[in-house]
Amino acid sequence: MVAIITEKFKLHNAEQFTESFSESSASTYYMFIGKSTEFNGDRDGTGATDTTPPTPLDSVSDEFYFYDQMIAAKKIASTDVLNCIPRRDWSNGTTFDMYRDNYSSLNTTDSGASSLYSSTFYFRTSANRVYKVISNIPAGANTAAAAFSGSEPTTEGTSLFTIGGYVLKYMYTISASNAVKFLTTDFMPVETDSTVSAAATDGAVESLRVTDVGSGLTDGTYFAAIEGDGSNAGTSSGAIARIVVSSGFIQAFGTVAGTTSGIHAAGSGYTYGTINLSSGNTFSDNTLTTAAAVGGTGGAIDVIISPKGGHGSNAVKELGGHFVCINTTFSGAESDDILAGNDFRNVGIVVDPTNFGSSTVASASTVRQTFALKFASASGTFSLDEKITQASTNAIGKVVEFDSSNNILYYQQERHADFGTSSTGAYVAFSGANAVTGATSGATATPDATADTAVTLTNGSTITFTDGYANPELAFDSGDIIYKENRRPITRGTDQTEDIKIIVEF
Repeated sequence: MVAIITEKFKLHNAEQFTESFSESSASTYYMFIGKSTEFNGDRDGTGATDTTPPTPLDSVSDEFYFYDQMIAAKKIASTDVLNCIPRRDWSNGTTFDMYRDNYSSLNTTDSGASSLYSSTFYFRTSANRVYKVISNIPAGANTAAAAFSGSEPTTEGTSLFTIGGYVLKYMYTISASNAVKFLTTDFMPVETDSTVSAAATDGAVESLRVTDVGSGLTDGTYFAAIEGDGSNAGTSSGAIARIVVSSGFIQAFGTVAGTTSGIHAAGSGYTYGTINLSSGNTFSDNTLTTAAAVGGTGGAIDVIISPKGGHGSNAVKELGGHFVCINTTFSGAESDDILAGNDFRNVGIVVDPTNFGSSTVASASTVRQTFALKFASASGTFSLDEKITQASTNAIGKVVEFDSSNNILYYQQERHADFGTSSTGAYVAFSGANAVTGATSGATATPDATADTAVTLTNGSTITFTDGYANPELAFDSGDIIYKENRRPITRGTDQTEDIKIIVEF
């Protein structure tokens, strides 16, 4: 059996994913950050370090590790998600591919790409206007593609236009807000312009490509019906090609107003089309009443079929928007949940996690995912990432952050020896009014077992302690982690914002 995953399948999955953020029974997605401690390949045999982070594993156990290391998470809004496409920037002197409906491994683009969506048939200008290349063959160039030669396009009309030797179609302009959120060095957002879409005609024939210029043809301007399955195909009421012969051969594709071969009437409803240049099928007038033979030998023109709906009807589908860009910002401590005193090395997405101790899907805008201890007082200052122990229980953990003004210690317990488990692999939770000691700082403090209270934090939010202890806000291992990424350490601060963009390809 021979089969492929089609572009339409990829697009469908991408659209379903983006819709899942806003539909009536929408899933709940959180972007999280985690792992304040260094990568140490000796623990897992990977040899990874902070300089060369390990590749996440698609395994059940690795998902558990990511939950252990999770520091905080922020809910992803529907406005934080948008389809995107590979970024192609306009530059004068660049040869771009042109749109054709039949690219394949057997019919490659001018750049050698084996599919439309891997080619360079569109570009973005410095003003964030996006254009589709309808033709890359300048007048008089016959069948050869050429580099763009001219000023940067600025047109935003709904009709095809010629500039730099190219025929272009304006598609849309990336809004300033979407440029900030979704434009990266490699990808750019894609969206449909409603005005452009409304002007599109389904099945209109808007471009041709001369594949054989012929020889010894009779100079002149000719018209021929475009046969096929379009409305009134083969008649003067259907699509009509305008064919210019000069110096004995067919000139290249251009615009109606130009001096080269092109479309006189685009018609509608075509899914295929042909042009017959034999005697009796070409005419001297656009009403197709006066026959005029082209003569000579050879000559062939391909009819290029527009995408469903016509050029500009759906930019996402037309430009191959099977990528989804997700953008989330972490600004300082936000609601005191996004701890700002340490660094992080993990980024990920978890869908439908539940609240700690509950089966209810979380709904808070931000969540803290560390344990917390409330001390009556502390002797010394606990250091970031240092090992902490509780002698009476033999519990082990790592410091994520120490709030000395409120005597709150935020910590994690990973499933590595000396990070959350004993040398024998035993896991013990911190509990009771037992002293906690920092292995590096020497700081020591005793949990306030009488602290059954809500403490107001710096930015006005509260954290509730029971006998001096507070649990993370998400239930461990709840929901599904659908995206995982390891990075070099990123140091956080109360005065900075991390703008995290994730590109997902379907």
